[in-house]
Amino acid sequence: MSDTMPSLGQMASLFARYAREDGDNATPVPRLWLYRQSTPTSPIPCAYRPGLSLVLQGAKSMTLASETYHYGTGQYLLNSLHLPAVAHVTQASAEQPHFCFSFAIDPEKLGEVLLRAPTVAGVESGSARGVAVSDATPELLEAAWRLLRLLDRPQDIPVMAPLIEQELLYRVLSGPDGTRLLRIMSGGGQSSRIVRAVAWLRANFADPLRVEELAEHVNMSVSSLHHHFKAVTAMSPMQYQKQLRLHEARRLMLAEGLDAGTASLRVGYQSPSQFSREYSRLYGMPPLRDVGRLREAV
Repeated sequence: MSDTMPSLGQMASLFARYAREDGDNATPVPRLWLYRQSTPTSPIPCAYRPGLSLVLQGAKSMTLASETYHYGTGQYLLNSLHLPAVAHVTQASAEQPHFCFSFAIDPEKLGEVLLRAPTVAGVESGSARGVAVSDATPELLEAAWRLLRLLDRPQDIPVMAPLIEQELLYRVLSGPDGTRLLRIMSGGGQSSRIVRAVAWLRANFADPLRVEELAEHVNMSVSSLHHHFKAVTAMSPMQYQKQLRLHEARRLMLAEGLDAGTASLRVGYQSPSQFSREYSRLYGMPPLRDVGRLREAV
């Protein structure tokens, strides 16, 4: 098979050989996952990591607070920080499953690219939001294709994967949302302070949240923290913490077999009834029913 630029259909064919099961399929290429889904799904709360999600077949949406981002074949969602959100595969079938190339962004690798190309920048965006959807450029698709092709040549992965990763990051940075990624993940400015606030919340989500303490930690006023946090994440720090707690409680019940009461205490809830109400609001049913349903599905 040639390394020249393929069609999306050819990319999907190669993808299908290495993603035979629905869900996330790990690969030997660092930070590369292949997500497959054979039927449309209901909206599923999940945690998005910083990365690039490129749709090769089908369509998907991601809802962040009250905003929904739709992306289909030939488009990618760029996410520049850890975000609790809701994923929804909207177009998929057994004959034509949804295929999504998912590549996690390593800030250190991104920094290495910036050292080599310090002036790289896409078109300036007026939005501070850490999420965007764009059409994939031919250059970005070509880099993704060559990364996929390494699955056919595993002996080449240790040498070639880091080189292709650099190109992929360069193509994102020089694309339409490059400045968004650069602004969020760079070392200065209000957006980078929000990245620090997100990291603090992820590390301390089970502790009572004092917004004043968080604002002081990132060297911002309380009002500025609220304004910029919502501008980047589409939610308040309190809403962000709540979703982190609920995601972790669900994981504890599924992966470690904890009951709802124990899981709620572990993630910082003092009131089991409040936990049950907020869990039902996010997942559509009480904890016991939701976890039972998921276990039966598995």
